[in-house]
Parts: sequence; C-alpha cells; structure tokens
Amino acid sequence: MNKTSVDSIKIQKAQEKINFARAEMSKVIVGQTNLIDRLLGTLLVHGHILLEGVPGLAKTSACLALAKTCKLDFQRIQFTPDLLPSDLIGNKVFNPKDQSFYVRKGPVFTNIILADEINRSPAKVQSALLEAMQERQVTIGEETFALPEVFITLATQNPIEQEGTFSLPEAQVDRFFFKTIVNYPSDKEELLILKQVEKQDFSQIKPSLSIKDIKEMQNLIDEIFVDESVYNYITQIIFLSRNPKKYGLENLSKMIAYGASPRGTINLMRGAKINALFEGRGYITPDDVKSIAMDVLRHRIIPTFEAEADNVTSEDIIQEILDNVEAP
Repeated sequence: MNKTSVDSIKIQKAQEKINFARAEMSKVIVGQTNLIDRLLGTLLVHGHILLEGVPGLAKTSACLALAKTCKLDFQRIQFTPDLLPSDLIGNKVFNPKDQSFYVRKGPVFTNIILADEINRSPAKVQSALLEAMQERQVTIGEETFALPEVFITLATQNPIEQEGTFSLPEAQVDRFFFKTIVNYPSDKEELLILKQVEKQDFSQIKPSLSIKDIKEMQNLIDEIFVDESVYNYITQIIFLSRNPKKYGLENLSKMIAYGASPRGTINLMRGAKINALFEGRGYITPDDVKSIAMDVLRHRIIPTFEAEADNVTSEDIIQEILDNVEAP
C-alpha cells in the first residue's frame, strides 16, 4: 500500500463528518478542543480514555455531548468506596414465583460508560471493569455476555484529593488508549463560559455520527498508510523509553522506572492515524506521532522515585525522548 492507495474521497468525507461532530460538541463545551478531539478519537479506535483534571472542567459534560453527537446510549456511574462489582456489571436475582434465577444486567451494558472518579473504588470493582474494557464482555455467574459492538469507557479521576482513593492497577491503566489532562480554560474562554452558562442546552446538539459512520471510520483508520521510516521512528521512541543507556542518555535512565509496553507502540501508531484522519490525510507523518505522544505515553512511562523527588514528570521524560529521537 502507498499514499495514493487510500481513498482520498473517503478521507475527505470522514474529515467533514468529524468537523461537524466537533462543532456540535462545541455548542455546549467552550474551549477544550483537545478533550473533544481525544474523545472522538477514542471512539474511532475502539479505545478507552482516562481523563484527569480538577472538578468543574466539563469532563462529564463533554462525555454527554459525545453521546448526543453520536446518538449513543450513555450511562454514568459514580465510583465510591462501597461500590460493588454487581453494581457495575449486574447480578443474578432469585425469582420466588418460579424458584429460578434470572440475570439482571448492570449499567455497563451500554455504548458509553462514564466511570466518574474511578480511583475511589476498590480493586474488585476495577477488575470487573477491566474485563469489560479488554474483552468487551462481562461474566455474571457462569454466563458470559457480549457488550455492544460500540463500547468505550470514559473514566475520570481527581488529581488533587488522594484521601480515600485506590491507585489503579498498572494493567488497567495500560488499557486506556489515552490519558488526557484537562486543564483550566483561558481567560477569554472563561468569560464565554460565564456568558453562556444559562444557555447550555444539550438538546441543541444535532446527531452527526451514526454507528454506521463510526464503523466506516474505524475501518478507514486501518487503511491509513504508514511509511517504513515512520514505523522505525515510533519503535525508536518506545525503545528509548525502555533503555535510555543504549542511546547514550545515562541521566534519563535514572528517571525511568518502566518504559512503554508494546501496547504503547501500537497505540502510538493508531493515535497518529487518528490525527492524520482529523487533518484529512491518508498517511501519517512524524508530526502526527509527536502531537499524540503525550496522551498515549504519559500513563505508560513510569518515573522513578528519584525523578518524582526532583519534580520530573512523565511529560518531561516524554519530551526529552522526543527531543533525542531524530524524526525522518
């Protein structure tokens, strides 16, 4: 396959639909363009996304706007310390009339599930969600039930308050396609939010992406061309995160406890494909890789205690890696 083998008309039509979806979500979400793009991108690669930010930054509203834009079923679950796996996936209920058990499905059986403050629930609940995220199925008793064909998890966590929270297992964190940091709006955006606060109406969002559209775009992303030099560029970024000494970066090796997994390699490529599609191209460039690298890798490259003591974050490490890998 080469650059010309990707149907440019399909790419153009997909970009138009994506831009329309962006515009519809922006009717109720001021600013936060990166958040909107990451939510749409997650949907188009069968992925899941972890959103981190202080309360009040429209994380929940953005998730609801995504559901309205794509006309998908949406469920929100507030994760709490006393939440049980059955509250998420469902359970078997005894029917005294015929002395039998029947399955009552939980809220996870939907297209978009918002796991609000996911780190407030213990490991049992998180492990129940892990099966849904990875296998796209749920086991209740001895029966296994498939989830809807379009299914994504949007999880949020508050970085400020740590009391009464449970750290997410690394295996679960790695299964989030993106970890996106939601920041404060600019002063102009804040003023616009203030003026529009009484006018926010989700009913004004027009559905712009159907399930058929989503499936077609998912297939189209698979067709986007990747040059051999870009494959090498991606693998060099990942290998540098695992073995900085080999690249002559002795100081960086002291800052990285664990590098990115092979899932990170795959998602870095797929994330770059998302960016290319959003830009209306049928091929990816090194700039696509760079633009997506933070959200794909910040939860996969783990800093050492020494790095944390020096206030070196995973973002600092990723930027150092990008600066030291020559783009083709």
